[in-house]
Amino acid sequence: MKAVVFEKHGGVDVLDYRDVPIPFPKEKEVVIRVEAASINHLDIWVRQGLPGPSIPLPHISGCDGIGEIVEIGKQVTALSKDQRVFIFPGLSCGQCESCRTGWDSLCPSYRIIGYQTQGTYAEYIAIPEENAIAVPESLSGKEIGSIPLVFLTAYHMLFTRAKTRVGETVLVMAAGSGVGSAAIQLAKAAGTRVIAAAGSPVKLELAKKLGADLTIDYVREDLKEGVRAFTDGNGADVIIEHTGGENFTKCLHALGRNGRLVTCGSTSAPEVSMNVRLLFVKHGNILGSYMGARWEFLEVLKLFSRGLLKPVVDRTFPLKEAREAQTYIESRKNVGKILLIP
Repeated sequence: MKAVVFEKHGGVDVLDYRDVPIPFPKEKEVVIRVEAASINHLDIWVRQGLPGPSIPLPHISGCDGIGEIVEIGKQVTALSKDQRVFIFPGLSCGQCESCRTGWDSLCPSYRIIGYQTQGTYAEYIAIPEENAIAVPESLSGKEIGSIPLVFLTAYHMLFTRAKTRVGETVLVMAAGSGVGSAAIQLAKAAGTRVIAAAGSPVKLELAKKLGADLTIDYVREDLKEGVRAFTDGNGADVIIEHTGGENFTKCLHALGRNGRLVTCGSTSAPEVSMNVRLLFVKHGNILGSYMGARWEFLEVLKLFSRGLLKPVVDRTFPLKEAREAQTYIESRKNVGKILLIP
């Protein structure tokens, strides 16, 4: 089969489109013919090199997507050949206290497909049967391959971590990103008022189409003043943040009393500075968020089946153009998700 592989960390030039063996399923695995692989910023970090868990080299990136089951292991009972499935990104043991209580990503053995294992930038992938989740009949098209990681992340941030309530005001940073566009839709479906912030008119226009009540260009406008004017001086109840750097500091100024700032990433910079008084005087909360659980993704799929959410895809690239696709994301030109098509 064809796959995009790198043998050392570095720039996009380390990505090599080449032949590799087709995987064979273990007893509790299925092999999926990949129909569409979603590109996430994590793929870029993995390619560049991250501190922490060791990454298997040679490596195939790609955390999620969709495809069709072509082979099943001997002990697989709930799935069958030719079934169309989502490739769910989180790998956990399913037995520990964290897994049993619905906190999959706190599992001591938690891993992410395409990060600590081989991923979806390939024509075929073998994954545990628990990570192959049936596509509802109401969903079709390759664009749904963009759903799993970003909508799972946004759902976990909004509802499991921040416990967002009807009527609250939610500020979504980087509104044109995958997580941002997912968070806007989920927050609106929950009955909140949404402020969307981004650094370009095109991304703000997308946010309006997705239902944002107010948009702010955080490069050219004062984020704090815009949020406070919209909330009668109170600030945002919930802030969805995953850029880091100076935007994180701006968000602290825009946070309201008893507000919850939830962060799941640092696409701009991992280091932040803060005045702690901005936190304790307002009873503020800073919450970390990392992926989510299978039950949360199933809740997301219910909302899709009811027509309350839609995938947001900027464009697709052939798998062999993975270098160009990652370069496009690094340029920050994308408005929504990017897909690779084998």
